[in-house]
Amino acid sequence: MAEEITYADFERVDIRVGTVVEAMPFPEARKPAIKLVIDFGPEIGLKKSSAQITVHYTPESLVGRKVLGVVNFPPRQIGPFRSEVLTLGFEDADGAIVLARPDQDVPNGRKLI
Repeated sequence: MAEEITYADFERVDIRVGTVVEAMPFPEARKPAIKLVIDFGPEIGLKKSSAQITVHYTPESLVGRKVLGVVNFPPRQIGPFRSEVLTLGFEDADGAIVLARPDQDVPNGRKLI
C-alpha cells in the first residue's frame, strides 16, 4: 500500500471519463503501445494518450470504449508523440494492462469523486 494521503491530496488528481474516438498502432514506441484520441466532453475536449495496452486490446476494439484518464498531469513526449493524459488501468496477473472504466454509462468529462 502507498503512503497515506489526505482527501485534499486526492482532489488534486483530476480523473475524468472519456470515450476513445481514434486508436492507432504506435510502432515507434519503445514498448508496444497504442495511440489514443479521447473525447473528454465540451469542457476538456479531445486529448491524446499513449497506452501500453496491446496485450488485451487492438486499436479497432478501443474506438467507442469509455476510459478513465488523469487530465491534469503535464504532457509527456513519447518519441514523436505528445501524450496529454494518463489513461488508467490495472495490471493483470501477468503484468499486462486492463483498462479502468465505469460499469454504467457516464457522460464524457465527468470527474471521479
